Amino acid sequence: MVIITLLTINVFVSRTLLNIYIQERKSELFTSANIISKRANYYLRIDPSFNLGKFLNTTIKSYSEDINSRILILDDDSIVKSDSNDKFTDKILRHVEITNALKGISHSSIHNFEELGYVLYIAVPIKYEGKVIGATFISSSLNDIYDTVGEITDKLRIISMASIFLIAILSFAFANFLSKPIEEFTRAIKKMAKGKLGCKVEIKTNDEFKHLANAFNIMSTKLNEVDIQRKDFVANVSHELRTPLSSIKLLSESLLHQQEEDVNIYREFLKDIDSEIDRLNKIIDDLLVLVDLDKEKLSLNYQTTYINFLLEKIISRLLPLAEKKHIDLKVDFKEKLQIKVDKDKIQQAIINIVHNAIKYTPEGGVVEVSLYSEGEYIVVKVKDNGVGIPKESLPHIFDRFYRVDKARARSTGGTGLGLSIAYQIITLHQGTIEVESEVNKGSTFYIKIPYSSGLGS
Repeated sequence: MVIITLLTINVFVSRTLLNIYIQERKSELFTSANIISKRANYYLRIDPSFNLGKFLNTTIKSYSEDINSRILILDDDSIVKSDSNDKFTDKILRHVEITNALKGISHSSIHNFEELGYVLYIAVPIKYEGKVIGATFISSSLNDIYDTVGEITDKLRIISMASIFLIAILSFAFANFLSKPIEEFTRAIKKMAKGKLGCKVEIKTNDEFKHLANAFNIMSTKLNEVDIQRKDFVANVSHELRTPLSSIKLLSESLLHQQEEDVNIYREFLKDIDSEIDRLNKIIDDLLVLVDLDKEKLSLNYQTTYINFLLEKIISRLLPLAEKKHIDLKVDFKEKLQIKVDKDKIQQAIINIVHNAIKYTPEGGVVEVSLYSEGEYIVVKVKDNGVGIPKESLPHIFDRFYRVDKARARSTGGTGLGLSIAYQIITLHQGTIEVESEVNKGSTFYIKIPYSSGLGS
Protein backbone atom coordinates (compact mmCIF):
# COMPACT_ATOMS: atom_id res chain seq x y z
CA MET A 1 0.00 0.00 0.00
CA VAL A 2 2.83 2.40 0.84
CA ILE A 3 4.54 1.80 -2.49
CA ILE A 4 1.31 2.20 -4.46
CA THR A 5 0.43 5.35 -2.55
CA LEU A 6 3.82 6.97 -3.14
CA LEU A 7 3.81 6.08 -6.82
CA THR A 8 0.31 7.52 -7.18
CA ILE A 9 1.30 10.73 -5.45
CA ASN A 10 4.45 11.02 -7.61
CA VAL A 11 2.42 10.70 -10.79
CA PHE A 12 -0.27 13.05 -9.51
CA VAL A 13 2.21 15.70 -8.37
CA SER A 14 4.34 15.57 -11.52
CA ARG A 15 1.34 15.69 -13.85
CA THR A 16 -0.34 18.43 -11.84
CA LEU A 17 2.83 20.52 -11.75
CA LEU A 18 3.39 19.95 -15.47
CA ASN A 19 -0.19 21.01 -16.28
CA ILE A 20 0.03 24.08 -14.04
CA TYR A 21 3.36 25.19 -15.56
CA ILE A 22 2.09 24.64 -19.11
CA GLN A 23 -1.20 26.43 -18.41
CA GLU A 24 0.71 29.35 -16.91
CA ARG A 25 3.05 29.52 -19.93
CA LYS A 26 0.08 29.21 -22.29
CA SER A 27 -1.79 32.00 -20.48
CA GLU A 28 1.27 34.28 -20.61
CA LEU A 29 1.80 33.61 -24.33
CA PHE A 30 -1.89 34.15 -25.15
CA THR A 31 -1.71 37.47 -23.31
CA SER A 32 1.44 38.46 -25.20
CA ALA A 33 -0.03 37.29 -28.52
CA ASN A 34 -3.16 39.38 -28.01
CA ILE A 35 -1.11 42.44 -27.10
CA ILE A 36 1.07 41.94 -30.19
CA SER A 37 -2.07 41.49 -32.32
CA LYS A 38 -3.41 44.80 -31.09
CA ARG A 39 -0.15 46.50 -32.02
CA ALA A 40 0.16 44.64 -35.35
CA ASN A 41 -3.45 45.55 -36.17
CA TYR A 42 -2.50 49.23 -36.28
CA TYR A 43 0.54 48.71 -38.49
CA LEU A 44 -1.10 46.17 -40.81
CA ARG A 45 -4.01 48.44 -41.70
CA ILE A 46 -2.10 51.75 -41.73
CA ASP A 47 0.98 51.03 -43.87
CA PRO A 48 2.07 47.36 -44.03
CA SER A 49 4.91 48.05 -46.49
CA PHE A 50 6.84 50.47 -44.25
CA ASN A 51 5.56 50.54 -40.70
CA LEU A 52 5.31 46.76 -40.33
CA GLY A 53 9.04 46.45 -40.93
CA LYS A 54 9.63 49.14 -38.37
CA PHE A 55 7.21 47.38 -36.02
CA LEU A 56 9.25 44.17 -36.42
CA ASN A 57 12.55 45.90 -35.61
CA THR A 58 11.26 47.90 -32.68
CA THR A 59 8.57 45.70 -31.17
CA ILE A 60 8.39 42.11 -32.45
CA LYS A 61 12.05 41.36 -31.73
CA SER A 62 11.79 43.10 -28.39
CA TYR A 63 8.74 41.04 -27.47
CA SER A 64 10.51 37.92 -28.72
CA GLU A 65 13.44 38.55 -26.39
CA ASP A 66 11.17 39.40 -23.47
CA ILE A 67 9.15 36.19 -23.69
CA ASN A 68 12.03 34.07 -25.04
CA SER A 69 9.89 32.87 -27.95
CA ARG A 70 9.71 33.18 -31.71
CA ILE A 71 7.03 35.51 -33.08
CA LEU A 72 5.55 35.68 -36.58
CA ILE A 73 2.96 38.08 -38.00
CA LEU A 74 0.93 36.78 -40.96
CA ASP A 75 -1.63 38.46 -43.19
CA ASP A 76 -5.01 36.95 -44.09
CA ASP A 77 -3.39 34.95 -46.94
CA SER A 78 -1.11 33.08 -44.51
CA ILE A 79 1.89 35.05 -45.79
CA VAL A 80 4.49 35.80 -43.13
CA LYS A 81 4.92 39.58 -42.95
CA SER A 82 7.24 39.60 -39.95
CA ASP A 83 9.48 36.98 -38.35
CA SER A 84 11.52 37.68 -35.24
CA ASN A 85 14.14 35.24 -36.57
CA ASP A 86 14.11 36.77 -40.11
CA LYS A 87 13.73 33.33 -41.68
CA PHE A 88 10.16 32.86 -42.95
CA THR A 89 9.38 36.42 -44.06
CA ASP A 90 7.14 36.46 -47.19
CA LYS A 91 6.67 32.69 -47.00
CA ILE A 92 3.33 30.90 -46.67
CA LEU A 93 2.64 28.82 -43.55
CA ARG A 94 -0.30 26.42 -43.25
CA HIS A 95 -0.05 25.32 -39.63
CA VAL A 96 -3.37 24.23 -38.16
CA GLU A 97 -3.01 26.88 -35.46
CA ILE A 98 -2.62 29.61 -38.08
CA THR A 99 -5.53 28.26 -40.13
CA ASN A 100 -7.81 28.40 -37.08
CA ALA A 101 -6.59 31.88 -36.15
CA LEU A 102 -7.40 33.18 -39.64
CA LYS A 103 -10.90 31.78 -39.09
CA GLY A 104 -11.14 33.94 -35.97
CA ILE A 105 -10.38 31.18 -33.44
CA SER A 106 -7.41 31.39 -31.06
CA HIS A 107 -5.64 28.04 -31.02
CA SER A 108 -2.77 26.35 -29.22
CA SER A 109 -1.14 22.93 -29.31
CA ILE A 110 1.97 21.14 -28.09
CA HIS A 111 4.31 19.36 -30.49
CA ASN A 112 7.16 16.98 -29.73
CA PHE A 113 9.95 17.29 -32.30
CA GLU A 114 12.87 14.90 -32.41
CA GLU A 115 15.51 17.64 -32.46
CA LEU A 116 13.73 20.52 -30.71
CA GLY A 117 11.82 18.61 -28.07
CA TYR A 118 8.50 19.94 -26.76
CA VAL A 119 7.28 23.15 -28.41
CA LEU A 120 4.11 25.15 -27.72
CA TYR A 121 2.42 26.74 -30.76
CA ILE A 122 -0.05 29.58 -30.18
CA ALA A 123 -1.92 31.60 -32.78
CA VAL A 124 -4.50 34.38 -32.31
CA PRO A 125 -6.39 36.38 -34.92
CA ILE A 126 -5.65 40.00 -35.75
CA LYS A 127 -9.02 41.69 -36.21
CA TYR A 128 -10.19 45.03 -37.50
CA GLU A 129 -13.88 46.00 -37.41
CA GLY A 130 -14.84 42.38 -36.78
CA LYS A 131 -12.86 41.08 -39.75
CA VAL A 132 -9.76 38.91 -39.49
CA ILE A 133 -6.87 40.67 -41.27
CA GLY A 134 -4.04 38.46 -40.08
CA ALA A 135 -2.69 36.30 -37.29
CA THR A 136 -0.01 36.38 -34.61
CA PHE A 137 1.89 33.09 -34.27
CA ILE A 138 4.18 32.33 -31.31
CA SER A 139 6.46 29.33 -30.96
CA SER A 140 7.91 28.68 -27.49
CA SER A 141 10.02 25.81 -26.20
CA LEU A 142 8.62 23.85 -23.26
CA ASN A 143 11.82 21.94 -22.59
CA ASP A 144 12.58 24.04 -19.52
CA ILE A 145 9.21 23.10 -18.02
CA TYR A 146 9.61 19.42 -18.79
CA ASP A 147 13.16 19.51 -17.44
CA THR A 148 12.03 21.26 -14.24
CA VAL A 149 9.16 18.85 -13.70
CA GLY A 150 11.48 15.99 -14.55
CA GLU A 151 13.92 17.14 -11.87
CA ILE A 152 11.10 17.44 -9.35
CA THR A 153 9.83 14.00 -10.36
CA ASP A 154 13.31 12.52 -9.94
CA LYS A 155 13.57 14.08 -6.52
CA LEU A 156 10.17 12.73 -5.61
CA ARG A 157 11.24 9.28 -6.76
CA ILE A 158 14.42 9.46 -4.69
CA ILE A 159 12.45 10.67 -1.69
CA SER A 160 9.89 7.93 -2.21
CA MET A 161 12.52 5.20 -2.46
CA ALA A 162 14.24 6.49 0.68
CA SER A 163 10.91 6.65 2.45
CA ILE A 164 10.08 3.07 1.49
CA PHE A 165 13.51 1.89 2.68
CA LEU A 166 13.20 3.68 6.02
CA ILE A 167 9.65 2.48 6.50
CA ALA A 168 10.76 -1.11 5.81
CA ILE A 169 13.56 -0.82 8.40
CA LEU A 170 11.84 1.22 11.07
CA SER A 171 8.39 -0.21 10.37
CA PHE A 172 5.55 2.08 11.34
CA ALA A 173 7.52 4.11 13.90
CA PHE A 174 8.21 6.95 11.49
CA ALA A 175 5.16 6.55 9.24
CA ASN A 176 3.49 9.71 10.43
CA PHE A 177 6.71 11.74 10.19
CA LEU A 178 7.38 10.69 6.59
CA SER A 179 3.85 10.97 5.31
CA LYS A 180 3.15 14.45 6.68
CA PRO A 181 5.01 16.42 3.95
CA ILE A 182 3.32 14.36 1.26
CA GLU A 183 -0.05 15.03 2.82
CA GLU A 184 0.74 18.75 2.84
CA PHE A 185 1.57 18.68 -0.85
CA THR A 186 -1.50 16.62 -1.65
CA ARG A 187 -3.83 18.98 0.21
CA ALA A 188 -2.26 22.04 -1.42
CA ILE A 189 -2.39 20.56 -4.91
CA LYS A 190 -6.02 19.52 -4.48
CA LYS A 191 -6.89 23.03 -3.30
CA MET A 192 -5.18 24.50 -6.37
CA ALA A 193 -6.99 22.02 -8.61
CA LYS A 194 -10.26 23.43 -7.18
CA GLY A 195 -9.17 26.99 -8.00
CA LYS A 196 -7.85 28.06 -4.60
CA LEU A 197 -4.67 29.70 -5.87
CA GLY A 198 -1.98 31.06 -3.59
CA CYS A 199 -2.01 28.26 -1.05
CA LYS A 200 1.45 27.37 0.25
CA VAL A 201 3.17 24.35 1.71
CA GLU A 202 5.12 24.81 4.93
CA ILE A 203 7.90 22.28 5.39
CA LYS A 204 10.05 22.88 8.46
CA THR A 205 12.54 20.10 7.78
CA ASN A 206 15.72 20.85 5.84
CA ASP A 207 15.49 18.11 3.20
CA GLU A 208 14.39 17.58 -0.40
CA PHE A 209 10.80 18.29 0.58
CA LYS A 210 11.90 21.76 1.66
CA HIS A 211 13.35 22.51 -1.81
CA LEU A 212 10.24 21.12 -3.44
CA ALA A 213 8.03 23.21 -1.16
CA ASN A 214 9.99 26.36 -2.09
CA ALA A 215 9.52 25.66 -5.80
CA PHE A 216 5.85 24.89 -5.27
CA ASN A 217 5.29 28.04 -3.21
CA ILE A 218 6.97 30.23 -5.85
CA MET A 219 4.75 28.75 -8.54
CA SER A 220 1.66 29.17 -6.36
CA THR A 221 2.53 32.80 -5.64
CA LYS A 222 2.89 33.63 -9.34
CA LEU A 223 -0.47 32.05 -10.14
CA ASN A 224 -2.06 33.96 -7.27
CA GLU A 225 -0.65 37.26 -8.57
CA VAL A 226 -2.38 36.68 -11.89
CA ASP A 227 -5.63 36.01 -10.06
CA ILE A 228 -5.23 39.15 -7.96
CA GLN A 229 -4.77 41.26 -11.10
CA ARG A 230 -8.10 40.03 -12.38
CA LYS A 231 -9.79 40.88 -9.07
CA ASP A 232 -8.21 44.34 -9.13
CA PHE A 233 -10.15 45.18 -12.28
CA VAL A 234 -13.04 46.65 -10.29
CA ALA A 235 -10.64 48.90 -8.40
CA ASN A 236 -8.99 49.96 -11.67
CA VAL A 237 -12.32 50.97 -13.15
CA SER A 238 -13.19 52.99 -10.05
CA HIS A 239 -9.94 54.96 -10.46
CA GLU A 240 -10.77 55.99 -14.00
CA LEU A 241 -14.37 56.88 -13.17
CA ARG A 242 -13.56 58.84 -10.02
CA THR A 243 -12.66 62.14 -11.74
CA PRO A 244 -15.81 62.64 -13.86
CA LEU A 245 -18.04 61.31 -11.08
CA SER A 246 -16.48 63.73 -8.62
CA SER A 247 -17.01 66.59 -11.06
CA ILE A 248 -20.65 65.60 -11.59
CA LYS A 249 -21.19 65.40 -7.83
CA LEU A 250 -19.67 68.84 -7.26
CA LEU A 251 -21.74 70.35 -10.08
CA SER A 252 -24.90 68.69 -8.76
CA GLU A 253 -24.25 69.90 -5.21
CA SER A 254 -23.61 73.41 -6.49
CA LEU A 255 -26.87 73.24 -8.44
CA LEU A 256 -28.81 72.03 -5.41
CA HIS A 257 -27.45 74.87 -3.26
CA GLN A 258 -28.06 77.48 -5.94
CA GLN A 259 -30.30 80.19 -4.50
CA GLU A 260 -30.87 82.12 -7.71
CA GLU A 261 -33.66 81.22 -10.11
CA ASP A 262 -31.83 82.27 -13.24
CA VAL A 263 -32.59 79.64 -15.91
CA ASN A 264 -29.30 80.37 -17.67
CA ILE A 265 -27.32 79.38 -14.57
CA TYR A 266 -29.17 76.09 -14.28
CA ARG A 267 -28.75 75.50 -18.01
CA GLU A 268 -24.99 76.09 -17.73
CA PHE A 269 -24.68 73.66 -14.81
CA LEU A 270 -26.73 71.02 -16.61
CA LYS A 271 -24.65 71.52 -19.73
CA ASP A 272 -21.49 70.84 -17.72
CA ILE A 273 -23.08 67.75 -16.12
CA ASP A 274 -24.14 66.48 -19.53
CA SER A 275 -20.61 67.01 -20.81
CA GLU A 276 -19.16 65.09 -17.85
CA ILE A 277 -21.57 62.20 -18.46
CA ASP A 278 -20.49 62.04 -22.09
CA ARG A 279 -16.84 61.95 -21.04
CA LEU A 280 -17.67 59.31 -18.44
CA ASN A 281 -19.11 57.08 -21.14
CA LYS A 282 -16.00 57.58 -23.27
CA ILE A 283 -13.73 56.63 -20.36
CA ILE A 284 -15.73 53.45 -19.80
CA ASP A 285 -15.40 52.57 -23.50
CA ASP A 286 -11.63 53.16 -23.42
CA LEU A 287 -11.21 51.09 -20.26
CA LEU A 288 -13.07 48.18 -21.79
CA VAL A 289 -10.96 48.46 -24.93
CA LEU A 290 -7.76 48.45 -22.86
CA VAL A 291 -8.56 45.46 -20.65
CA ASP A 292 -10.56 43.33 -23.08
CA LEU A 293 -7.95 41.95 -25.44
CA ASP A 294 -10.60 40.52 -27.76
CA LYS A 295 -12.05 43.95 -28.52
CA GLU A 296 -10.82 46.52 -31.04
CA LYS A 297 -7.93 48.75 -29.99
CA LEU A 298 -8.16 52.48 -29.35
CA SER A 299 -9.06 54.27 -32.58
CA LEU A 300 -7.89 57.81 -33.28
CA ASN A 301 -10.12 60.53 -34.73
CA TYR A 302 -7.64 63.21 -35.77
CA GLN A 303 -8.79 66.82 -35.93
CA THR A 304 -7.08 70.17 -35.63
CA THR A 305 -7.08 71.11 -31.94
CA TYR A 306 -6.05 74.25 -30.08
CA ILE A 307 -4.09 72.75 -27.20
CA ASN A 308 -4.37 75.97 -25.16
CA PHE A 309 -8.17 75.80 -25.23
CA LEU A 310 -8.09 72.06 -24.50
CA LEU A 311 -5.90 72.60 -21.43
CA GLU A 312 -8.16 75.40 -20.22
CA LYS A 313 -11.11 73.01 -20.34
CA ILE A 314 -9.15 70.36 -18.44
CA ILE A 315 -8.05 72.85 -15.77
CA SER A 316 -11.62 74.10 -15.45
CA ARG A 317 -12.93 70.58 -14.87
CA LEU A 318 -10.23 69.60 -12.40
CA LEU A 319 -10.22 72.91 -10.53
CA PRO A 320 -12.97 71.84 -8.07
CA LEU A 321 -10.87 68.80 -7.08
CA ALA A 322 -7.81 71.00 -6.57
CA GLU A 323 -9.73 73.60 -4.57
CA LYS A 324 -11.12 70.87 -2.34
CA LYS A 325 -7.53 70.11 -1.27
CA HIS A 326 -6.53 73.81 -1.30
CA ILE A 327 -4.06 73.08 -4.10
CA ASP A 328 -2.95 75.97 -6.30
CA LEU A 329 -3.59 74.75 -9.86
CA LYS A 330 -1.54 77.04 -12.14
CA VAL A 331 -1.27 77.32 -15.91
CA ASP A 332 1.57 78.74 -17.97
CA PHE A 333 0.98 78.97 -21.73
CA LYS A 334 4.21 80.18 -23.27
CA GLU A 335 2.79 79.87 -26.80
CA LYS A 336 -0.50 79.47 -28.63
CA LEU A 337 -0.28 76.05 -30.24
CA GLN A 338 -2.51 73.90 -32.40
CA ILE A 339 -1.94 70.37 -33.64
CA LYS A 340 -3.83 67.59 -35.37
CA VAL A 341 -4.69 64.97 -32.72
CA ASP A 342 -7.58 62.94 -31.36
CA LYS A 343 -8.93 65.63 -29.05
CA ASP A 344 -10.92 63.36 -26.77
CA LYS A 345 -8.14 60.79 -26.32
CA ILE A 346 -5.47 63.44 -25.67
CA GLN A 347 -7.81 65.10 -23.19
CA GLN A 348 -8.24 61.78 -21.37
CA ALA A 349 -4.46 61.22 -21.25
CA ILE A 350 -3.73 64.71 -19.87
CA ILE A 351 -6.59 64.47 -17.36
CA ASN A 352 -5.16 61.20 -16.03
CA ILE A 353 -1.76 62.78 -15.46
CA VAL A 354 -3.00 66.08 -13.99
CA HIS A 355 -5.47 64.20 -11.80
CA ASN A 356 -2.62 62.02 -10.51
CA ALA A 357 -0.61 65.16 -9.72
CA ILE A 358 -3.51 66.61 -7.72
CA LYS A 359 -4.17 63.31 -5.97
CA TYR A 360 -0.58 62.80 -4.82
CA THR A 361 0.05 66.43 -3.84
CA PRO A 362 -0.67 67.24 -0.18
CA GLU A 363 -3.08 69.98 0.84
CA GLY A 364 -1.77 73.46 0.19
CA GLY A 365 0.55 72.21 -2.58
CA VAL A 366 1.06 73.45 -6.13
CA VAL A 367 0.38 71.81 -9.48
CA GLU A 368 1.54 73.69 -12.57
CA VAL A 369 0.56 72.88 -16.16
CA SER A 370 2.76 74.45 -18.86
CA LEU A 371 2.55 74.42 -22.65
CA TYR A 372 5.38 75.17 -25.07
CA SER A 373 7.04 73.91 -28.25
CA GLU A 374 10.36 72.10 -28.40
CA GLY A 375 11.73 71.33 -31.85
CA GLU A 376 9.27 69.07 -33.68
CA TYR A 377 7.17 68.54 -30.56
CA ILE A 378 4.60 70.38 -28.51
CA VAL A 379 5.21 69.77 -24.82
CA VAL A 380 2.65 69.68 -22.02
CA LYS A 381 4.51 69.86 -18.72
CA VAL A 382 2.76 68.83 -15.50
CA LYS A 383 4.76 69.65 -12.37
CA ASP A 384 3.78 69.11 -8.73
CA ASN A 385 5.42 69.29 -5.32
CA GLY A 386 3.79 66.10 -4.06
CA VAL A 387 5.04 62.83 -2.60
CA GLY A 388 7.23 61.93 -5.59
CA ILE A 389 8.12 58.53 -7.04
CA PRO A 390 11.00 56.31 -5.86
CA LYS A 391 13.81 55.95 -8.41
CA GLU A 392 13.41 52.18 -8.62
CA SER A 393 9.72 52.57 -9.52
CA LEU A 394 10.13 55.07 -12.38
CA PRO A 395 10.71 52.43 -15.12
CA HIS A 396 7.46 50.68 -14.16
CA ILE A 397 4.92 53.45 -13.55
CA PHE A 398 3.39 53.06 -17.03
CA ASP A 399 2.99 49.29 -16.65
CA ARG A 400 -0.61 48.20 -16.51
CA PHE A 401 -1.86 47.76 -12.90
CA TYR A 402 1.48 48.89 -11.43
CA ARG A 403 1.20 50.83 -8.18
CA VAL A 404 4.17 52.41 -6.40
CA ASP A 405 2.61 52.04 -2.95
CA LYS A 406 -0.43 49.79 -2.83
CA ALA A 407 -1.49 50.98 0.62
CA ARG A 408 -1.30 54.63 -0.42
CA ALA A 409 -3.01 53.84 -3.74
CA ARG A 410 -5.98 52.31 -1.95
CA SER A 411 -6.39 55.33 0.30
CA THR A 412 -6.44 57.69 -2.68
CA GLY A 413 -8.35 55.47 -5.11
CA GLY A 414 -5.40 54.75 -7.39
CA THR A 415 -5.12 51.41 -9.14
CA GLY A 416 -2.22 51.82 -11.55
CA LEU A 417 -4.29 51.96 -14.74
CA GLY A 418 -4.55 55.70 -15.44
CA LEU A 419 -0.91 56.21 -16.41
CA SER A 420 -0.99 53.09 -18.56
CA ILE A 421 -3.95 54.46 -20.52
CA ALA A 422 -2.23 57.84 -20.88
CA TYR A 423 0.97 56.19 -22.09
CA GLN A 424 -0.87 54.13 -24.71
CA ILE A 425 -2.77 57.15 -26.02
CA ILE A 426 0.38 59.27 -26.32
CA THR A 427 2.26 56.37 -27.93
CA LEU A 428 -0.49 55.97 -30.53
CA HIS A 429 0.12 59.64 -31.39
CA GLN A 430 3.84 58.77 -31.91
CA GLY A 431 4.59 60.79 -28.80
CA THR A 432 6.43 60.12 -25.56
CA ILE A 433 5.99 60.71 -21.83
CA GLU A 434 9.08 61.49 -19.78
CA VAL A 435 9.19 61.65 -15.99
CA GLU A 436 11.45 63.30 -13.46
CA SER A 437 10.75 62.71 -9.80
CA GLU A 438 12.25 62.85 -6.33
CA VAL A 439 10.63 61.45 -3.22
CA ASN A 440 8.98 64.09 -1.02
CA LYS A 441 9.87 66.84 -3.52
CA GLY A 442 7.51 66.17 -6.39
CA SER A 443 7.26 64.89 -9.94
CA THR A 444 7.35 66.42 -13.41
CA PHE A 445 5.73 64.76 -16.44
CA TYR A 446 6.64 65.87 -19.98
CA ILE A 447 4.01 64.91 -22.58
CA LYS A 448 5.63 65.30 -26.00
CA ILE A 449 3.49 65.06 -29.14
CA PRO A 450 5.05 65.50 -32.61
CA TYR A 451 3.48 67.97 -34.99
CA SER A 452 3.44 65.17 -37.57
CA SER A 453 1.31 62.82 -35.39
CA GLY A 454 -1.88 63.45 -37.39
CA LEU A 455 -0.39 63.42 -40.90
CA GLY A 456 -1.92 60.92 -43.23
CA SER A 457 -4.91 60.31 -40.96
